[in-house]
Amino acid sequence: MNEKPWSVYIILCKDNKLYTGISNDVLKRVGIHNSGKGCKFTKHRHPVKLLYQEECGTQSAARKRELKIQGLTRKKKLELSRF
Repeated sequence: MNEKPWSVYIILCKDNKLYTGISNDVLKRVGIHNSGKGCKFTKHRHPVKLLYQEECGTQSAARKRELKIQGLTRKKKLELSRF
């Protein structure tokens, strides 16, 4: 079995809010967010734009990184997405 590595991602919603999540197929997940079926937070905030993606390997590692990123200020998240 050849599983895809898990990644953490940051998207920018149409109302200028940021959302951080994890997935093992980020582009597919962004598409789901854009369809209005991603999650409660993005349901009425689409279209969204992918700002940042970081490969983490395992789901556990991605979840831990997600929590760290969620704890950052908006400014730090935007700075992170510029690299």
